[in-house]
Amino acid sequence: MTQRRPNPVPPPYLQADADFEAIFELAPVSLWLEDFSALRALFERWRAEGVTDLAAHLAADPARVEQCMRSLRVLRVNQRTLAMFQAPDHATLLSNLHRIFRDDMRANVVREQVALWNGATLVENLTVNYALDGTRLDVLVRIRILPGHERTWDRVLVSLEDLTARVRAESSLNASERYARDLFERSPVSLWVEDFSTVKTLLDEVRASGIDDFSVFLKVHPEFVTRCMQEIRVIDVNRQTLTLFGAPDKATLLARLHQIFRDEMHESFAEQLRELWNGQYTQEREVVNYSLKGDPLHLHMQFAVLEDRLARWDLVLVSLVDITARKKAEAYLEYLGKHDVLTRLRNRAFFNEELARLARKGPWPVAVLAIDVNGLKQINDELGHGAGDALLRRAGEVLGKAVEPPGVAARIGGDEFVVLLPGFDETAARDVQAQIQQVLDLNNQFYPGRTLSLSMGLAVCGAGESLEAALQAADRAMYDDKSRYYEAHPPARRRSDRVPPA
Repeated sequence: MTQRRPNPVPPPYLQADADFEAIFELAPVSLWLEDFSALRALFERWRAEGVTDLAAHLAADPARVEQCMRSLRVLRVNQRTLAMFQAPDHATLLSNLHRIFRDDMRANVVREQVALWNGATLVENLTVNYALDGTRLDVLVRIRILPGHERTWDRVLVSLEDLTARVRAESSLNASERYARDLFERSPVSLWVEDFSTVKTLLDEVRASGIDDFSVFLKVHPEFVTRCMQEIRVIDVNRQTLTLFGAPDKATLLARLHQIFRDEMHESFAEQLRELWNGQYTQEREVVNYSLKGDPLHLHMQFAVLEDRLARWDLVLVSLVDITARKKAEAYLEYLGKHDVLTRLRNRAFFNEELARLARKGPWPVAVLAIDVNGLKQINDELGHGAGDALLRRAGEVLGKAVEPPGVAARIGGDEFVVLLPGFDETAARDVQAQIQQVLDLNNQFYPGRTLSLSMGLAVCGAGESLEAALQAADRAMYDDKSRYYEAHPPARRRSDRVPPA
């Protein structure tokens, strides 16, 4: 019977070497076994020459960095290294190290060398390498002098962890954030990022207390609106906001918000709270704020609680578009629709509307003063329409100062004016007529030269009577006054009308 011989068992140290070989080859990161002994020898020579600051020594001559890199000897690499750097085999990789370690890497190499110079046995560093196909690789380098080789540096394990995907993702994220920030900062409209979380808490507390009619609650507790305004936290504003409100910087703006949001803003914010109470998280309205100089700003506001923050209201975006110029234009167009541009009194369109309103509602009696400028045609003929317009403007000044609300003075024709006096009897209307004459006399003192003269006629309309008839009666009385004026002041004959001397 043949005796079977047992399989030989390798000594422990051989088994350890085999395990190391397997781990080295199969490691999921790039591993390099290198010999740094020549680098150590180079460092010792420099120390002997009196070098104490390696960073300064390398900076003085970039060729010394190359000298350090050439002193490193690669003993072997693992399979992950070949795959990572797109090398078909060890020989190809080692013959192309100059293509792998280049450009961006040099500054990082200096940091590694300085750490080793200063006695570190483990060095970590973020650096850049390149695959043989030219692909940039962002890697985390760990350099470890293996135990037992600290005096010679002849066995150094270098691991490279490929962080390219993560670095690219972070770079893309940073670029996206920069893009978003640039859009925010350079927006042509005022943008505010605000935190309304405390406002939400206050509204929730009111709702929890059993309040159903929030509008009534705000009428009873107007101080609640003020408190909510005070609880808004401004997180950020953009450049256009500073320009719009005349603030030199964000700190100044945020410290003076009470000067910006005041007066009319209280009621506007109350309406905003009512809409939030009813679940309207996107809103827009016209509001009035104030610049830090105190100038009113008419703004179109758009407000939105971001969708992913509806549970907390801790991120709200507010945009403000300056419509002050538009509001001024609208006000001017409205003014033109109801005023005479030359005299700045009400125009005929407004006069007709007011006449119709008074005919329907009163109050009674209504006094009517018909007024006409004396001698305007002669001035236009002799001095031109510019002089005539100047006289009409003076008539507007007189009536504008002499007639106070509820009285209304209007220019209804070329040199024809009417004053409506609702609720005035004849005695009160005569007082207004006397006031017009007093202001007219002062006006003539202020404008020496051409005298302004007005013919006036008065009529009073009682309840149930025709305002149109009263207007006609005032007109007739005015023409009677004008006739008396021309009898006392006959117009001068033109030179062409004079009889030539005999």
